[in-house]
Amino acid sequence: MPGALPDGEPVPAAGTLPESARAGLGQRPFGVYVHVPFCTTRCGYCDFNTYTAAELGSGAAVTSPRSYPDLAIAEIRFARRVLGAADLPVSTVFFGGGTPTLLSPAALGSILQAIDAEFGLVPGAEVTTEANPESVDEASLNDLRAQGLTRISFGMQSAVPAVLAVLDRVHQPGRPARCAAWARAAGFEHVSLDLIYGTPGESDADWRRSLDAAVAAGPDHVSAYALTVEAGTRLAARVRRGELAAPDDDVLADRYLAADEALTTAG
Repeated sequence: MPGALPDGEPVPAAGTLPESARAGLGQRPFGVYVHVPFCTTRCGYCDFNTYTAAELGSGAAVTSPRSYPDLAIAEIRFARRVLGAADLPVSTVFFGGGTPTLLSPAALGSILQAIDAEFGLVPGAEVTTEANPESVDEASLNDLRAQGLTRISFGMQSAVPAVLAVLDRVHQPGRPARCAAWARAAGFEHVSLDLIYGTPGESDADWRRSLDAAVAAGPDHVSAYALTVEAGTRLAARVRRGELAAPDDDVLADRYLAADEALTTAG
């Protein structure tokens, strides 16, 4: 029934955690993930919790300095109260999405400052944001670094225009490499690129071209993901209608091996 609660006990209004969830608290490294659920456009393969301005009816939630960042900061303060007095210095912060860099560098910085104020950041804490290549430029990357972010992960996905089009990615090939260079110049300690393999219509040569382009961009980390057709996505509907072929498991395995060889060779 629409609107019905799932099975189980509802979360207490006070956010109280069961003792099993608190076991070992303060004895292991502690990290914070901040989800920023906004995108300019929705990629056809994505089933993450994200919203475009059109879906929200307004872009205000993305652009207002007192909308989402304030809610995230309130949640951080709430988490501190729920977790009690345990000493929990934060060793990693990850801004994921969605597209976190649709928020201003100052907005992301204010969230990071709240994490530091409530929990404390360990010296040398790794602070990462995901970014679509079209959502940043040289100036914003400098501003992000000035706000205390140390690592950035760019959603490159492919270096081939036809493959990007099937994935509904809107950046131009070559843009991720420019972003990586700007990030290095801005002082980011770590730069990562994400790739997707197995897109319908992608050839072995296309995948090799993407791997070569990623290596040439000079990141210190590359994540390569096999394309998964998730139920309820636009990609799934196109596959179901026969407009696109479903990813082939054998092809995916071959692409994985090609990536392993190319990236290992590149160090």
